[in-house]
Amino acid sequence: MTLRCTFIALMLFGPRLAAQAPDRWQPIRDSIQSQLVRGPSAAMAVAVAKDGKIIWEQGFGWANREKMIAATAHTTFSLASISKPITATGLMVLLNRRLVDLDRPANDYLGIGKLTGLAGDASQATVRRVLSHTSGLPLHYQFFYSNESLRPVTMDETIARYGNLVSAPGETFQYSNLGFGIIDHIISRVSSQTYADFMRSEVFLPLGMTHTSIDIGPGLEPYVAERYDRGDGHPIPFYTFDHNGGSAVYSSAHDLVRFGMFHLKSHLADQRPILPDSLIGQMQQVVATNAFGDSATSYGLGWVVHRNNRGYTVIEHSGGMPGVATVLHLFPSEHLAIVALTNGGGDPNAIAEDIAALMLPPYRERLLADRGTARQAVAPKFTAPSELLGKWSGTLRTWQSNIPARLVVEADGDVKIMLGDSTVQGGPSPMARQDPALLDGAQWDRGVLVGQFAGTIPTPDASRVPHLIEIALRLVGGKLRGQAAAVSSTEPARFALSSYLELTKEP
Repeated sequence: MTLRCTFIALMLFGPRLAAQAPDRWQPIRDSIQSQLVRGPSAAMAVAVAKDGKIIWEQGFGWANREKMIAATAHTTFSLASISKPITATGLMVLLNRRLVDLDRPANDYLGIGKLTGLAGDASQATVRRVLSHTSGLPLHYQFFYSNESLRPVTMDETIARYGNLVSAPGETFQYSNLGFGIIDHIISRVSSQTYADFMRSEVFLPLGMTHTSIDIGPGLEPYVAERYDRGDGHPIPFYTFDHNGGSAVYSSAHDLVRFGMFHLKSHLADQRPILPDSLIGQMQQVVATNAFGDSATSYGLGWVVHRNNRGYTVIEHSGGMPGVATVLHLFPSEHLAIVALTNGGGDPNAIAEDIAALMLPPYRERLLADRGTARQAVAPKFTAPSELLGKWSGTLRTWQSNIPARLVVEADGDVKIMLGDSTVQGGPSPMARQDPALLDGAQWDRGVLVGQFAGTIPTPDASRVPHLIEIALRLVGGKLRGQAAAVSSTEPARFALSSYLELTKEP
């Protein structure tokens, strides 16, 4: 065939040949479609960037089933805890302007509401420790639904009620949404703008994130993915928080992968360098080791750091709450960013892993091996160490009152706990004694007694719906001290509100 004939053939048949060429993303598309058909998830959006370029982005399913609005790469999804590295980026902008010092006490930047040092010195709860979940702040989340009358109190009041250090600063890692609510409060106070306005003007717009906002930004309503219940698939009423910096960001897959590229130091021509590479790197340095009980999993400043995750260091964050499941994975050595977002059920982490396996053959080999050997972990039967055996008594300190508390650890492994005063026959303070409750799921985990029991913390915000009480008590200096969190037990999820519990062993 002459060169001219070859050229004509390519002109005539080239498009058809290209259409028949293998599409490397098709297995991922098939997996996503399978999830959407099999489960209650209405939509998923994904984006992948490699070596400074977005190489694939696509939406699947319905952003809004009732209005028949299809999801695209520009649909804005509620991000849940991926809000944390985004909020941390805003704080680092202030650091870069020398308006914040990470090693000063967080209280230096707060107003009337201050952190209270119950288990440690509040002056050691630095901004850096708040950003890395090592300040001593407890488990905390609180959702406020639009179809209910309850609304958030001021941030000063939230901090005054729940900003209690239940462990000494720097002593341990304790994931706390409240900490990032405090960070967004610091951003607002230092910048003299609302948190939403600051993030829009100093982070989102400079990075070209035009479909990103705190809650649902003005003008973005048509792009928003409805949040759907992962159980029955029904729309969930809109909700917000008392910890916006930890949970309230909305963004699209397109915008979020651009954010990931910025943190890979792949600076796009249309992005303003809001941070130098040195501060981007500082955010990814390990501050809290052994985070989430995994020796290979650590936490930096707003980022989870997985060392040697199937042969790679992965910088990431995920998010999950009613109607939300999200992941953002960064592979710095490979200049690879992966985003997967859903508005209900589904497993975006599995999709992100499959994309990584497609892009990185060594990762694929280890992923397949891990999935082939995966086993359901079975918690061992609780055996109390000798130092825990016996009777303990002390005080549960809520934001309203101090309540007597007793705990009995028996040789057979049973742990019983009682709240209230036997001499009180009713009344809100301190509290009539509740029936003894058995600590369910008791474990001695890295020197901490954990478990949950049936009981009531009688503050107005906790007692409005049924809840269980989850404890995490560390043995320090002959005392058991830590958090007792009221965790709502009905759907939809509403809160985890922690009080400080301290017990001393009886003679």
